[in-house]
Amino acid sequence: RIEFDEEKTSVIDHHNYDVSDPGQHTLIVAESQNLLKAPTIVGKSTLNPILFRGVGMVADPDNPLVLDILTGSSTSYSFFPDKAITQYPHAVGKNTLLIAGLQARNNARVVFSGSLDFFSDAFFNSAVQKASPGSARYSKTGNYELAVALSRWVFKEEGVLRVGAVAHHRVGETQPPTAYTITDLVEYSIVIEKLSEGKWVPFDGDDIQLEFVRIDPFVRTFLKKNGGKYSVQFKLPDVYGVFQFKVDYNRLGYTHLYSTTQVSVRPLQHTQYER
Repeated sequence: RIEFDEEKTSVIDHHNYDVSDPGQHTLIVAESQNLLKAPTIVGKSTLNPILFRGVGMVADPDNPLVLDILTGSSTSYSFFPDKAITQYPHAVGKNTLLIAGLQARNNARVVFSGSLDFFSDAFFNSAVQKASPGSARYSKTGNYELAVALSRWVFKEEGVLRVGAVAHHRVGETQPPTAYTITDLVEYSIVIEKLSEGKWVPFDGDDIQLEFVRIDPFVRTFLKKNGGKYSVQFKLPDVYGVFQFKVDYNRLGYTHLYSTTQVSVRPLQHTQYER
């Protein structure tokens, strides 16, 4: 889960605030190094510093679905800016989330921002410079580029995959048999496409794996890109039963891709044994 801090609290950072901050050190300058390492979600990583003024969040570290998109620096914390600190703050250091995201198991996406000002024209067009001596001045913040990248991701214009045609057959044949025989040499292929600028184009990935599963995987191998599809040849195990060709591809920033195809593998017929 994601928890917002109490009403009227703010993220405070006495080391990373903007020169135009009125004095409470709540106009935070967040460096692009604090962004999630996922270009599909946040765009290019060489953004100008980001301006943020708002409430902090904390996330459950054990929830794999929550994404820490933008964190505070190690000197940030969340508290009431006009009160003395009398208790341990809700969020401290890198645990202070400024922007968080979540992709559910059904691939639904949502982004939480603790700052409305983050999306304002004033912050999009503002110059940014840390108040600390010798800090570089930037004529524009990275807010606009980050907001565009986040909106493209959350509205599923970016990072969306789908499965196209799936085919399997014995090597040298073109059609799948009614049943395979143990130790057959088999070829499997799958088309994987990515949504780009509103069109489906071939996806380019070098870490897609195929599993041949009967309860547990008997074969696990990488798929090689072959034109617009991914394919591999492998030898079936010396075990008969009902198996599945399974592709289960789950990568940061992309929708969860899952494809299974069930096949039967039978033992050798009496006439196929060596005599």
